This record gives sequence, structure tokens and C-alpha cells, in this order.
Amino acid sequence: MLKTANSLIFAMTKEMTVASFTLTDLGNKSGEVVEAAFRGPVDITKRGKRKFVLLTAEQFDRITSRSAQRAHRVEDLSAEERDRLLTGLDAVARDDVRDD
Repeated sequence: MLKTANSLIFAMTKEMTVASFTLTDLGNKSGEVVEAAFRGPVDITKRGKRKFVLLTAEQFDRITSRSAQRAHRVEDLSAEERDRLLTGLDAVARDDVRDD
């Protein structure tokens, strides 16, 4: 079961594009960095190395399960979230290796 859940998460995040900015950009282009964070996680780099990830509070709550809502209805997902979920489920369904 855990392997299946991990496969689904990997499949969903593999398709997600992550914006990347430097620490200098964070100071000089803060508006652009914040706008990118509304679309998804943003890598903040220093000397070419990933140092931080900027998330919205909602994104953070979702990945740390701090949200009071534990179950989500498909009807409440955005079209993008629904597409990523279905793509991930298809990838898991095609996986020949089972952890039964």
C-alpha cells in the first residue's frame, strides 16, 4: 500500500514544473517570485545550489497534513489537480510490480 501511495506522489510531482530563482532574485524580483509561488513551489538557489523552497500556506498545509480537511472530493479539485491525479493513478495502474 505504501509503495502504491509513493508511486502516485512521485508520478504527480514528476510532471510538476518548479520555478527557480536565486537569493538575489528574491530581493530584486520579489513580486515575480511570489507570483510564481502562487502557481507552485519555487526553488530558491544560492551559488547554483537549491537552498530553500517557497510555498503558499495552503501548499504547505497540504503537504504537512496540517489542514483540518483530511479527505478531498474530486469535485473540489482544480482541472489541473484532477488531471495530475488521474495521470498518477494511470501510472500506478500500469505498474507491473505489486507490493501485495
